[in-house]
Amino acid sequence: MKILNLYCGIGGNRKRWGDEHEITAVEIDKDIAAIYQEIFPNDKVIITDAHDYLLEHYKEFDFIWSSPPCPSHSRLRCCNPKQNKPIFPDMKLYEEIIFLQKWFKGKFIVENVNSYYKPLIEPFLIERHYFWSNIILKDIYFKGIIDVRRGIIPDMEKALNYNLSKYKGIDKRAILRNCVNPKVGLHIFKEMLK
Repeated sequence: MKILNLYCGIGGNRKRWGDEHEITAVEIDKDIAAIYQEIFPNDKVIITDAHDYLLEHYKEFDFIWSSPPCPSHSRLRCCNPKQNKPIFPDMKLYEEIIFLQKWFKGKFIVENVNSYYKPLIEPFLIERHYFWSNIILKDIYFKGIIDVRRGIIPDMEKALNYNLSKYKGIDKRAILRNCVNPKVGLHIFKEMLK
């Protein structure tokens, strides 16, 4: 199967998928893409804008996972108005959902955080994430998973099974907070394979 992993970060969602499939990962940040490539050496990593890549290449894949940036949708944006200046929500999230629903013939997942507003398109909810998909997703609870929003870096690394200690010049906390729990990624991957 050919899989497209958009806005891949360091691959939290992909961590437990194995190497049986042809995976193309897209990340705009070259430093984060380099970490992903080191963790998943068999994947093809492309450093570019994932939104544009989706439009140009969606027909080449059987399964697409997209995790567009979440800061403009996050409930954290409203928690501290002095620290977080109001901004418009980035509507590329909904552009991708609608685009995939209409044009993509394979299976897809679009992932984002629980938003501070009522979602414009009804999502599935698993842990602290919304998921839009053309497959039915069942909620699942993973015992012992820490709330990475409040965790310190060593706790988050342990919970997500990552060790970023050798990497310098990156915001480890932000990178780990943006990871989809690998157990959730595997759960969804298995649902997609059915």
